[in-house]
Amino acid sequence: MNDLERFHATTQHRRPDRLLYYLNFTPDLERRVREREGLDGAADLRTHFGGLREAGITLEPPAGWREPDWSVFFEDVEQPPGCRYDANGCLHVPTDTYHFTHRVSPLRHAVRFDEIKAAYPWNDWNRWGTAHFPKAVRDAHAAGAVAVGAIGHMYESAWQVRGYEPFLMDMIGEPETPHFILDYYKERNKRIAVAAAEAGADMLRTGDDVANQNALMFSKDMWREFMKTKWAEVYAAAKTVNPDIRIWYHSDGNITDIIDELIEIGVDILNPLQPECIDLQAVKRRYGSRLVMDGTIGTQTTMPFGTPDDVRACVRERVKTLGGDGALILSPTHVLEPEVPIENVLAFVEACRAYGAA
Repeated sequence: MNDLERFHATTQHRRPDRLLYYLNFTPDLERRVREREGLDGAADLRTHFGGLREAGITLEPPAGWREPDWSVFFEDVEQPPGCRYDANGCLHVPTDTYHFTHRVSPLRHAVRFDEIKAAYPWNDWNRWGTAHFPKAVRDAHAAGAVAVGAIGHMYESAWQVRGYEPFLMDMIGEPETPHFILDYYKERNKRIAVAAAEAGADMLRTGDDVANQNALMFSKDMWREFMKTKWAEVYAAAKTVNPDIRIWYHSDGNITDIIDELIEIGVDILNPLQPECIDLQAVKRRYGSRLVMDGTIGTQTTMPFGTPDDVRACVRERVKTLGGDGALILSPTHVLEPEVPIENVLAFVEACRAYGAA
């Protein structure tokens, strides 16, 4: 079987010839892994380690498009060497801790709703291109890879543009503002979702971090009003075109309270299911027939602080208790940080190969 065939078996809750797995690295750890494995910068680490092969597809900017001049939002911010802007216009100021940056939001000082509407260069997403989607899907399938509509976030993009605390305050006192910004990203996400479904993509990659270690970041009613309804619209638009497209949803933290409702609106694959936050066995018992579990290998515990034997034992236990019906994709629950020993990386891959085979 190739990874595309394994993916379809996994999402149909049929055990493939081996369970899918993958892992991602922060830059410093990636550099050291490449050195350890004798790989140059052009080598694909997923391919090297036999990880799940995916091809992400997203919108292309219109002809003649130019990045806005984001600097006008940050004239009051000291910008040392190494600062950069992201696609949402947020300024990233380097820190002295590896890849971490201090994020500064372009609309952090805005007060009135009309000011927010006028100040920011909102895109017309209908002008962004999707004509390349069908070929990208065909190329992915020809290579035995999973074709993925790369949507990403909605809530996270919205608060990053507005500022975290201002956005949460707006949810309480000025709901028109968060609805406007969320709808902006909803329309982008829906355009990607529909184009991907029409092109025959296998999965939509979506998600927002809406929980902390113990609970949701806000009330369930607020999540329903501001996030659930908008994701439901995106998912319904895609599944109306192609009912078989799979919805992958990511949120760190303890999202136990909303798993039922995520499944209700169309989520098929849930990531990352942190074992430090969520009862994995309870999730499997309750949702096992309706949900593929992706993740489950702790990056707060096992990967950084366990031994290679601990990592192997963890993978083996997950396969035994969660993977019997094939509806399990093994992965660390977040990108691997610099403190993860390379020996644990190799132990994870070794265990997935050894214990994931049918």
